[in-house]
Amino acid sequence: MTIRIFITGGTFDKEYNEITGELYFRDTHMPQMLSLGRSKLDVEIRTLMMVDSLEMTDDDRQIILDNVVRCDESMVVVTHGTDTMEVTARLLGKHIRDKTVVLMGAMIPITFGSSDGLFNLGSALAFAQSLPHGVYVVMNGRCFSHDNVTKNRELGEFQKIR
Repeated sequence: MTIRIFITGGTFDKEYNEITGELYFRDTHMPQMLSLGRSKLDVEIRTLMMVDSLEMTDDDRQIILDNVVRCDESMVVVTHGTDTMEVTARLLGKHIRDKTVVLMGAMIPITFGSSDGLFNLGSALAFAQSLPHGVYVVMNGRCFSHDNVTKNRELGEFQKIR
């Protein structure tokens, strides 16, 4: 079974400009990460957008929803910025019933070397294959239902709401 991977940006795919000190997007690192992780999974990758989740609009979220609904695959991983990941997860959770959708991201860009992104990607791919249909957020080895997750900005981690 093929897993669909939708790329939306977020810290996961950011690059560091050594001259200006700014983070920016060039292209997704997904193919290299799958190779680095020695993944043997059958995946289809599609970049929908490359945006920081703080700049993600309702229209952007609708694009994500439309693509998840329309894709043929029943297992879907969505890369997403962590700041508004739960907002997108809640939207998808209201509409997706016949697929397993896992949103994941990273607190530190992949290009920094000390990123949590590779671990989160591996976890997301595993959860996409093993969880029942529904929408989930997977970060740092933990899995949360779309309607019971929040980012604790003080601790820099995802937690259950209740």
